[in-house]
Amino acid sequence: MSVKAKYQGVLDLGEQLGIKDGNVTVEGDVLKVKGQAKTPYEKDLMWDKIKQLGGESPSDIKANISVEDDSVYHRHVVKGGESLSKIAKHYYGDAMKYKEIFEANTGILKNPDVIHPDQVLVIPNK
Repeated sequence: MSVKAKYQGVLDLGEQLGIKDGNVTVEGDVLKVKGQAKTPYEKDLMWDKIKQLGGESPSDIKANISVEDDSVYHRHVVKGGESLSKIAKHYYGDAMKYKEIFEANTGILKNPDVIHPDQVLVIPNK
């Protein structure tokens, strides 16, 4: 299996996320990936996929992923049925961090128990 085929899932994810200025080259047995993610969360998703496919410290891939906007961890578009605690669990692994998301969004949220589909919430940096 070629190194590019091994990491095709990373390339597909980059395309799905709309990674900007993407550049992929193969030098010897090393895949070099470069691009710009919108947020730190998207960068983390890329690194998680790299580790999933190549292990914790893969030597056959070099990735240089920068971030366009590091003032927030991510911007989340609310979907029907979501709650702040569910969103907090997704991004932080801790539902009780809903308070941090609420505090970061008091300009549009008045009650942590009331959010609406299509609202764009700031997910603060960890």
